[in-house]
Amino acid sequence: MSIVVTGATGSLGRHVIEGLLEKVPADQITAVVRDEAKAAGFAARGVKIAVADYNAPKTFDGLFSAGDKVLLISGNEFHLGRVAQHKVVLDAAKAAGAALLAYTSAPGSLTAALADDHRATEEAILASGLPYSLLRNGMYNENYTENLAPALEHGAVVQAAGDGRIASATRGDYAAAAVAVLTGEGHENTTYELSGDTTFGFAEYAAEVAKHSGKEIAYNSVPADVYLGILTGAGLPEAFATIMVGVDASVEKGELSVTTGDLSRLTGRPTTPIAESVAAALKN
Repeated sequence: MSIVVTGATGSLGRHVIEGLLEKVPADQITAVVRDEAKAAGFAARGVKIAVADYNAPKTFDGLFSAGDKVLLISGNEFHLGRVAQHKVVLDAAKAAGAALLAYTSAPGSLTAALADDHRATEEAILASGLPYSLLRNGMYNENYTENLAPALEHGAVVQAAGDGRIASATRGDYAAAAVAVLTGEGHENTTYELSGDTTFGFAEYAAEVAKHSGKEIAYNSVPADVYLGILTGAGLPEAFATIMVGVDASVEKGELSVTTGDLSRLTGRPTTPIAESVAAALKN
């Protein structure tokens, strides 16, 4: 039996592998990657490496074994049909007789189009009959702190979220929850609504950016169509920009401010507040 992690060299996957290495022997971990070279560091530490691609179903033939616990990290190629990609992994896990399929989904409260692929994937998982754990990850602090350059350049955080609030946490927090599920017992057929312990609004976020950068930073809430124009003007494909605008609409409606406590209960520690992530991002 192995613990198998897809997308293992991605932003979230790397955190998961690191967390697993603290809990189980390296030879019990399989990292599924598209580019073997990117996993060289994990291989050097004894992690098994499997090369497979969501877009090439045959690459998953024989990859899983009976009794494996599998973490399916959702794809990020929105234009390629993520549900079909996810079903490739699901079908292979079912054929092998996996003991558990954990999936990084979206909050149950989210109605934005971003959640559509996740809901369809959840339905496929439930229909498969495989033991499952749905990890409904909320927003990541890094969604905001990794894109501070425009705010610093223009002196403003620009969103279309009004006074909406977000219960976010770091990728490391969400990864720790996945590790707890993959290494623990009793997580079969569970759904976890994972979110930060506290919430923030963008006015507070702008104040934190100002505090740690030493610059004047305001929060400008703009209409959805204006925000769409800003995103496409910055080079984002219109389809993806439209999804991001939809997420802000959900933020404004309070759909991403739900604090369940599931995340901190699974990890055994408080989640990371946005202020801490802003400080870390701006520390030079």
